[in-house]
Amino acid sequence: MSLTVAERQILAEEWCQKAKGKMDQVIVHVGCMSLKDSQELARHAAQIGADGIAVISPSFFKPSTADVLRTFLQEVSLVAPSLPFYYYHIPAFTGVNVLAKDVLEGIEDLIPSFRGVKFSGSNLMDFGQCVSYSRPHWSILYGMDEQLLAALALGAQGAVGSTYNYIGCHINKLISAFEKGNLVQARTIQFKMQELISYAIKQGFDVGVNKQLMSEVSGLSLGPPRLPVKPCPEALTLALTQKYHSIFPEH
Repeated sequence: MSLTVAERQILAEEWCQKAKGKMDQVIVHVGCMSLKDSQELARHAAQIGADGIAVISPSFFKPSTADVLRTFLQEVSLVAPSLPFYYYHIPAFTGVNVLAKDVLEGIEDLIPSFRGVKFSGSNLMDFGQCVSYSRPHWSILYGMDEQLLAALALGAQGAVGSTYNYIGCHINKLISAFEKGNLVQARTIQFKMQELISYAIKQGFDVGVNKQLMSEVSGLSLGPPRLPVKPCPEALTLALTQKYHSIFPEH
């Protein structure tokens, strides 16, 4: 959300180009504060061959009801009607306190291309209701990394999370263990994730810290964050990297 529309278009083009033959699909996030900007990004995503689009709720002038939010999402979908459409639910960031389940009710009447939700919220009852309401051709994905195992038990069909950029291999093991019925192994991995995230939160975990940890663990230079997000202090980077390797020594 800190990038300009032009920057986001360049980034989306690079992802779509580089992902060919390497990734199953690229879903481009096109949510913005401005409906017109979201529509511009959605059109662009269709033009560059994206496999789908996702939209977050506007968060300055907030939709007050599920009906208003659905209408906003519909207006974005209309400019790229052939692309699978996903609602990105993340109330802690948007401050939009509308239940995801309420947004889903009747949404295919407005958005025939609707294909699911990325649910990045801690309300597992709301998440469970989304799974219960889900259609066979939808995907209900969970985005709270520290609670993934609980979401899998409720029927999550996948996971999208920021920490997966550097601990994705462990998440794959967690999901595999769950699918095989090995809850002991799945819990062990989940508890390790919780230990890392809990430690990071106590130290001042934010997007800038998460990005720097991603750089350190992956070995890729990802550059500094953009204000108002601050760069991670060097001492904190070192402490978090050491903590990570103590929890996941095999990585």
